Amino acid sequence: MHKVSRGFIYFFGALGGILFGYDTGVISGAILFIQKQLHLGTWQQGWIVSGVLLGALVGAIVIGPLGDKFGRKKMVLTAAVIFFIGALGCGLAMGFWSLVLFRFILGIAVGGASTMVPMYLSEVAPAEMRGTLSSLNQLMIMTGIFLAYVTNYAWSGLYSGWRIMLAAATVPAAILFIGGLFLPESPRFLVRVGKVDEARGVLGQLRNADQVQAELTDIEEKAKIKMGGWGDVFSKVARPALIIGLGLAVFQQVMGCNTVLYYAPTIFTDIGFGVSAALLAHIGIGIFNVIVTAIAVVIMDKVNRKTMLIVGALGMAASLFTLGIAMHYSHNSMTAAYIAAIALTVYIAFFSATWGPVMWVMIGEVFPLNIRGLGVGLSGTFNWGANMIVSLTFPTLLAALGTEKLFIGYGVLCVLAIWFVHSGVFETRGKSLEQIEGYLDERAGVAAKN
Repeated sequence: MHKVSRGFIYFFGALGGILFGYDTGVISGAILFIQKQLHLGTWQQGWIVSGVLLGALVGAIVIGPLGDKFGRKKMVLTAAVIFFIGALGCGLAMGFWSLVLFRFILGIAVGGASTMVPMYLSEVAPAEMRGTLSSLNQLMIMTGIFLAYVTNYAWSGLYSGWRIMLAAATVPAAILFIGGLFLPESPRFLVRVGKVDEARGVLGQLRNADQVQAELTDIEEKAKIKMGGWGDVFSKVARPALIIGLGLAVFQQVMGCNTVLYYAPTIFTDIGFGVSAALLAHIGIGIFNVIVTAIAVVIMDKVNRKTMLIVGALGMAASLFTLGIAMHYSHNSMTAAYIAAIALTVYIAFFSATWGPVMWVMIGEVFPLNIRGLGVGLSGTFNWGANMIVSLTFPTLLAALGTEKLFIGYGVLCVLAIWFVHSGVFETRGKSLEQIEGYLDERAGVAAKN
């Protein structure tokens, strides 16, 4: 086993998030040029944009559970290879169907990364730092989205610049694969497959010497429970975790987050900004996202997860209500237009500091060890499914309701999310993964004999 520093493990463990963010963000700029060169209609553009979402649905439900069978590290490496193939194929695609195919392949890697990265980080991080280290995933995602915006802007002057935009993801994919070769396997997976001495060595890299044996003993106790199947995912013991995983995954999307991020330039032009100013504002949003997410990383283990989710949803609801009302008056008032722009920025700040990172942190930590891959994979699938539904329905709802009513509707869903968190989510901050699993046993009335 290669000895590497803790910082190396945490950085490369989270690096898949950059690819996740880049590949979901780059299409917003590239599609403008793809449409002109390949002479695509609206329906074809929709397939190219949603190809990644369809692939992500498959990747999340397939690669997540495979992590329980073959290990977290192997699946991270597999995702890196698929990323590379998909990105290169998109850059070289000669027509509509080949581009859709490689976007779908790319989506498999995006979905796989969205489940494996939070799972891996939650399992290698110490309990007192798990929120901070797991939320590095979201920081990497936002960094990837920002890099996509910059790449779109940088290559927008070239006739075939979209090929460079899409193929550029091969570089971080290769870096992830090379770095991933030196990552240790999750100690919890190693104990699960009987490699206790190797797990002890990994924990020795990640913990202080006096912490290793106590944590290893806790892991061994939970690992005695046999590997679970889908029946265990829906069992009485796992039900609270499943409610949290699926509920947070769906609410994170239906609160309008990706709609606001993807359509921010359109929103800026609609409220009176010029096209070039809107594109630059998009890059500004990317920078702002990274900064706010970095702040969230710092405070993640200092504030309760439930508190962050409730405050975040409250701030997002207020911002969306303000945005909707301001946009109603923005065509006749520059003051209203600027209020709308400020409300949009505040909304993004609340999302990036709370629901963006906290959802991924929590789905990586609430499920018991014997079904963690299945649970995280299913939650990721629901997240991508909700993402796709919101993205597909947005143009129709926008035409039927108008911008003002639609964003107020998303605000109402933010209020419903507050109720869900208050009534259906239990606190996980500061607890080890084994303590969380013990809590689930207690709630189900199971005596913790193991």
